[in-house]
Amino acid sequence: MKMLPLLALVMLAGACATDNVVASQVPAFRETVGMGSTGDAADDPAVWVHPTDPARSLILGTNKDVGVYVYGLDGSEKQRLPVGLANNIDLRGNLAVASNDGVNALSWFRIDPVTAVVTHAGDTKLASVEPYGVCIGKMQNVLHAVVTYKTGLVEFWQVADTGAGPVQLSNLRTIQLGSQLEGCVVDDEAGRLFIGEENVGLWVVNVLSEDMTPVSIDKVGSGTGLVADVEGVSLYLGKNGAGYLVASAQTKDRYVIYDRQPPHAYRGVISVGPSADGKVDGVSHTDGLDVSSAPLPEFPAGILVVQDDANPVSEIDQNFKIVDWREVEKVLAAPKAE
Repeated sequence: MKMLPLLALVMLAGACATDNVVASQVPAFRETVGMGSTGDAADDPAVWVHPTDPARSLILGTNKDVGVYVYGLDGSEKQRLPVGLANNIDLRGNLAVASNDGVNALSWFRIDPVTAVVTHAGDTKLASVEPYGVCIGKMQNVLHAVVTYKTGLVEFWQVADTGAGPVQLSNLRTIQLGSQLEGCVVDDEAGRLFIGEENVGLWVVNVLSEDMTPVSIDKVGSGTGLVADVEGVSLYLGKNGAGYLVASAQTKDRYVIYDRQPPHAYRGVISVGPSADGKVDGVSHTDGLDVSSAPLPEFPAGILVVQDDANPVSEIDQNFKIVDWREVEKVLAAPKAE
């Protein structure tokens, strides 16, 4: 992720040299406890909403050296699941999945809706080497998992889960993009897949179509604020198909926001600063992120959760910051400069 080819570095330098985009800063509200490690450990979060008691909702986050950590909405650590080199994570309902290049597999987790305890449900081996990003979605009542690779390969699998025993993958379809991929998110309702190509831009794919041809949404250096590395990608789901697509522009410490609906128009760019009381530091160099529009205690409009590289020193005790989505809404509603 941090080691770029020489050509990519030259392209990045050129894009950044002409980038005069100013991000609107929103405050962090809370943070998870640090991972207690040195190095680039934290990567990607996923928000699980408790079906009957939102206060017991969880944030699952990957530690690339250990596995999956589980946090409460108060930021406290609840569990550690040492499954190995987990990179990205996503969930639907009570089933979560992480890409695990330590065992070249997808690692699966079930969340008990009564106890809110997460258990490792086993690993599904993959033939392709080094699964990098992963996302999951349920379209036309069928569960699917998407795996992205540094080669530009996208694997689109059908998932069968009985709730016990191993999770099964079948009916593989593939897409090939030109370079390293990571973040992705599925819009279940619309049948769309959004993918970040780290040094190129954002793509959308109609996964209900036969050929699943990727269509460009935005390119690195276009002037919107999108720069390499394009990392975490998630959706804020509004009513009747409304909502937003959020992408991390890692090297500029910011997040670019687009309409969820086609043509996925640019809506704004934000950064995450310290909390209003100064107890939580600001965010830099975000890798993975997740968004939930579910009403939660203290967060009636939902939350944005982002990985923080520096807590507050780079690659020391990395963690995840929680942002009140109402702060993002203020930016989106503000008049735009002419």
